[in-house]
Amino acid sequence: MPFWSHLAELRKRLVISAIAIAIGFAACFSFSEDLLGVLMMPLNMTMSYQASFPFLVFTPNPVKHELFFTTLTEPFMAHLKIAFVAGLILAVPIILLQIWKFISPGLMPRERRYTGYFVSFSTLFFAAGVLFCFFLLLPYAVPFLIGYKTEHLNPIIRIGEYIDFTLKFLLGAGAVFELPLIIILLSRMGILQPASLAKFRKFAFLISFVIGAIITPTPDAFNMTLMSLPIYILYEIGILGARLFGRKRGTHTTDLTET
Repeated sequence: MPFWSHLAELRKRLVISAIAIAIGFAACFSFSEDLLGVLMMPLNMTMSYQASFPFLVFTPNPVKHELFFTTLTEPFMAHLKIAFVAGLILAVPIILLQIWKFISPGLMPRERRYTGYFVSFSTLFFAAGVLFCFFLLLPYAVPFLIGYKTEHLNPIIRIGEYIDFTLKFLLGAGAVFELPLIIILLSRMGILQPASLAKFRKFAFLISFVIGAIITPTPDAFNMTLMSLPIYILYEIGILGARLFGRKRGTHTTDLTET
């Protein structure tokens, strides 16, 4: 395709993605107050685990924290952000489908048959990242930040700052969990090789902790490890997937000959 055709195709995919996000935003805006209550669960509830169903138990904290606002527009903007991010999460399958359709012309004909697998597993991994952040990272990070050397302090938590804090880490965790599929896709396109990824393993371990330290909202080693180890495990899953589904050396030439 010529350069301008690529731009036209990119515009088409962006427009479809924007429409999907807008529809999701419209559907979620009416429930933004309920979604705010869900986002406040790490703030006012303690999560515990048990062996029997429902496995996760939320217990209200003795002290209930409230969210405050200091400007007239802050609550309205907070609800807009909640609805937008919720709509974005709902539109993730459509967005991933548009990404696949944009890059699929660069793949071999029989590789384009993996559309359903790419969209399904990408959505699954993204959802797993969001759930991991909500059920494992935030329940430890939020109480730590509120209780860290605050014996003589009273928290006044602004709704805008709290919403930005939680939504950024939910989206960040969802994006990080796409790492295995990105590795598999690049390997399938012949850009990465499993052997090279395996040799880079020790550096990946270090980089995973650097990334974990950057995106983890708390400075303690426990929460940083809680985020860093899954990143490295995702890297290992990506290596395994690259060995199983990646393009072998010389396959590209064979595919072109067959085509």
